[in-house]
Amino acid sequence: MTYRSALVTGASSGIGEAIALLLPETTDLLLHGRDTARLAALAERLARPGRRVETAALDLADSGAAEKLGDQALAFGIDLLVNNAGFGHYGPFAESPATVERDMAMVNVVAPVVLTRLLLPQILERARAGGTRGGVIIVASVVGFAPIPFFSTYAASKSFDLRLAEGLAVELAREPVDVLALCPGATATRFGDRAEFGASGGHSAERVARDGLAALGKRSVCVVGAANRAVTLAFKLLPSSLTARLAVQANRYRR
Repeated sequence: MTYRSALVTGASSGIGEAIALLLPETTDLLLHGRDTARLAALAERLARPGRRVETAALDLADSGAAEKLGDQALAFGIDLLVNNAGFGHYGPFAESPATVERDMAMVNVVAPVVLTRLLLPQILERARAGGTRGGVIIVASVVGFAPIPFFSTYAASKSFDLRLAEGLAVELAREPVDVLALCPGATATRFGDRAEFGASGGHSAERVARDGLAALGKRSVCVVGAANRAVTLAFKLLPSSLTARLAVQANRYRR
């Protein structure tokens, strides 16, 4: 990886933090998250002589936050964009707070669109001028391959992320930029607690980050783990109505 600089959203924990830690020490970092203290601690941990490390403590659910982060990133200069920030909420859609559903759409869907649109021209320009390659990673999910009751908005948002990355990968096939949809399944992060689903298990965040970075430039979709690849294959082969019913049976809502 020869990226001169990277923006990682949702870097204060989980997969975003793992990606930031795995990027080469020669890569300058703009780290985004909601937790100011965690961001500051991560920035201090990653600081090296001659390396630029900046932070941006913003909630991407807020109106104008994605644009504000995009402006900071343009001034920083970006070669790799990692759209990782996101969250889910588990439960009946009709009983979920409307603000939570709206915020989920803002963070998971609107922010990646805004940031990618703002930064992609600069990524392309820097790659063309330097004879290098840029990169865009959009963190989707295994649940983006099917409708998932009680996770309806989250699954729909990750389906959007998956299709956005796949479409951009084809659009940019002749350009010096690589696009990847990174699709983890259950991952040992704080996601489950925030989603009110319970503690998350599964792969480590580092495993997901390593697989994603290794896949960038080699393919447009990376599903992490053999079991998850089997699940996504089943999702592709079975009718959506059936996968939704099966998801209810495998993942019943717990009151």
